[in-house]
Amino acid sequence: MKKRRLLLLITVIAICSILASCSPQDQPAGQLDYEETKKMVVDILKTDDGKKAIEEILANDDMKQNLIMDQKVVSDTISKTLTSEKGVEFWQKTFEDPKFTESFAKSLKTEHEKVIKGLMKDPEYQEMLIKVLQNPEMEKEMTKVLQSQEFRKHLQEVITETISSPLFKTKMEETLLKAAKEMQQEGGSSGGGSEGGGGQSGQGGGQSESGGEGGQ
Repeated sequence: MKKRRLLLLITVIAICSILASCSPQDQPAGQLDYEETKKMVVDILKTDDGKKAIEEILANDDMKQNLIMDQKVVSDTISKTLTSEKGVEFWQKTFEDPKFTESFAKSLKTEHEKVIKGLMKDPEYQEMLIKVLQNPEMEKEMTKVLQSQEFRKHLQEVITETISSPLFKTKMEETLLKAAKEMQQEGGSSGGGSEGGGGQSGQGGGQSESGGEGGQ
């Protein structure tokens, strides 16, 4: 069955290629034959048999090997496309769409977090970040942002959300219980020490009194 589909597709493509090559390109009839041939091929490829035949061809190991492109070629092509004037214009218009921007940001959120965490551990990046933050203009802009109503509102929402989260409440309870236990242990040890000191002073007083009586 598979061989039959492959033979059908190959036969159709071969016939179409022969018809297209034999048709005189400088005559209207030839152009018509070419258009009809192209339409026939497209129609065949849209059928279930045509689709299955293409899938089987693409699943072939030899075909896969031939379809594998050199990574450098792909990288260079993408780089040239992105840096071209049309590429820049396309991305500028694309990123003006709020929905696309939101989807793009969400899809790269995890990768961005990994990159930022990696950069924060890099001494060179840390030094550069410190220099940027120490820049007078940057300090001025940061002060404006921190003093703005929007930032304060956002900060308040973040704090409220954090405090209301079950995880934060659990952590706070654990921290408070740990601090209370440490305080009890410190109080117990200091109380025991004072009691021990009082006992020793009492014994010392008794010895002094007995010494006084012996002298008499």
